[in-house]
Amino acid sequence: MQSIISISGLSKTYASGFAALKAVDLDIRRGEIFALLGPNGAGKTTLISVVCGLVNASAGTVSVDGHDNVRDYRAARALIGLVPQELTTDAFETVWNTVSFSRGLFGKPPNPAYLEQLLKDLSLWNKKDAKLMMLSGGMKRRVLIAKALSHEPRILFLDEPTAGVDVELRRDMWQLVRRLRDSGVTVILTTHYIEEAEEMADRIGVITRGELILVEDKAALMRKLGGKQLTLQLAAPLAAVPPALARYGLVLGKDGQTLMYRYESEREGGGRGEAEGEATAIADLLQELAAAGIAFTDLHTTQRSLEDIFVSLVSERAPENGTTAAEGTR
Repeated sequence: MQSIISISGLSKTYASGFAALKAVDLDIRRGEIFALLGPNGAGKTTLISVVCGLVNASAGTVSVDGHDNVRDYRAARALIGLVPQELTTDAFETVWNTVSFSRGLFGKPPNPAYLEQLLKDLSLWNKKDAKLMMLSGGMKRRVLIAKALSHEPRILFLDEPTAGVDVELRRDMWQLVRRLRDSGVTVILTTHYIEEAEEMADRIGVITRGELILVEDKAALMRKLGGKQLTLQLAAPLAAVPPALARYGLVLGKDGQTLMYRYESEREGGGRGEAEGEATAIADLLQELAAAGIAFTDLHTTQRSLEDIFVSLVSERAPENGTTAAEGTR
């Protein structure tokens, strides 16, 4: 699939010496939802800010639909809508005026019908004449989204868009994101709600300590790293796993009432044959349990979530002595 954003060798080092980004290479595909995950201080907001031209890179290049975001800044920026984390709004302006003004900043001609539909999609139409200072935090967040979409961008950045907002807004927002993606808009989001990324994203990127450590199609990532676990509820407690079953790597629960067998759902390069092999292994295990006189009353399988995978990946890269104060920046 054709890339709409191409990032090459992107680095950002601040005057303090803190390296917020370290030689990041990334291509964002046209029309996808790309979720960028990382702990606080990982570099997510810095990366977005550089792509949007709000922060100057120390090294590297960014191309937005063929436009260099430094040499051809206006053309690149016109393609982008940005919803920042902070609720920065003109408190004394009305919703309608602030959204209309944002559209005009990009040289777009007035289009009341488009703005009306946009405000209706965000449940803001009945607030169009209200001053921003009178709105709740959730409503102000909706206004930020409306401002970002006012000039009909082809790329939308959502930086922690659902942080601190209510369930209703979160649901409305993701419905809107799906509609935007279906209309061809490319959406890049950062989020602390990893279950949202698991549900929404086409691809996942993981960044930590300024380094992009993984970029993968979500489905492939879940297959390769989303290991499964078979848990057996035993009819009678065991003191230890019989030596004859050692090859399965079984884990006995602390109470002796459960046995856990961990396996991969589909290893990289695997496929149907490997899945069938796992099924055979499980069948063999159950037969050997029966032969050993170990009965069970129930069994169920669980799979690692995207959150489990994320925590594991980030933990592997965590510094031994913890996070420094400088890394507390975004």
